[in-house]
Amino acid sequence: MADYYYVGDRRNDGMRIGYNSADKLCFYGGTPATRRAAACQATSTVGTASSADVTSDLKATVIEIMNTLNGLGIWKGSA
Repeated sequence: MADYYYVGDRRNDGMRIGYNSADKLCFYGGTPATRRAAACQATSTVGTASSADVTSDLKATVIEIMNTLNGLGIWKGSA
């Protein structure tokens, strides 16, 4: 078994990363960032879109997901 460092202490209620929405966090040594907020996060049309129906709402949502993952350091935005 590898000697990994685990985050969490196996409590039954789970674990929390960050104390509140103002806390910053990052991954892979990135720059800590606060929680993102964008108007496209509130749209409900994304869940009903088909694979052939690429609307501006869907595009905005995908771009926001990419920006969020990039801001957290999870998605490497450049080669």
